[in-house]
Amino acid sequence: MTSRLPAHKRRQQILDVALQEFSGAGYHATTMDDVAASAGVTKPVLYQHFSSKRALYLHLVDDVGKRMAAAITNRTATADSPRRQVEAGIGAYFDFVAENREAFLLLFEGADRSDADVAEAVDRIEDSMAELVAPLIAAGIEPDQQRALAYGIVGAAEAAGRAWATARLSVEPARLAAEISELAWSGLRGISPNQPLVAD
Repeated sequence: MTSRLPAHKRRQQILDVALQEFSGAGYHATTMDDVAASAGVTKPVLYQHFSSKRALYLHLVDDVGKRMAAAITNRTATADSPRRQVEAGIGAYFDFVAENREAFLLLFEGADRSDADVAEAVDRIEDSMAELVAPLIAAGIEPDQQRALAYGIVGAAEAAGRAWATARLSVEPARLAAEISELAWSGLRGISPNQPLVAD
């Protein structure tokens, strides 16, 4: 049994352990007994923090999403130009993928999107990524156009990240980030300001 921890630290420890368990065995094969044993807590303690396996999984998805968003926000805050912000944001994204491969795969490969709540949680993360990217796109275009382009960039980064994380790409993460950044920036330079997305 592990030593007594403050509630918030115990909760985070359980989330960290659950990530390993779900990533290794998958959602359906992982039991609350497995998580409790690996975390060194009793099942009653585990249920004090999370009411069910499903609740634990949903909290884990949200936790991973928040950590990814924080990494991108922190990196872009120090960039001194729109291009540097785009590069910093995409660089932070791929650094997160490289440093948290299991967490990334849990979100975008292992999540059970047939479960409406899980699908909504993953969609919420993708929405938050797009909301982070949209302000980095140069001014002079309509907000809806900004958001559409932001989703495009997020989609490209996610697809490339999944290909790397599942070993379908052998490119170094830093090189992959640079390539996606160049693709995004080159595309953004060709966008016409105030160009409507839908013709009247």
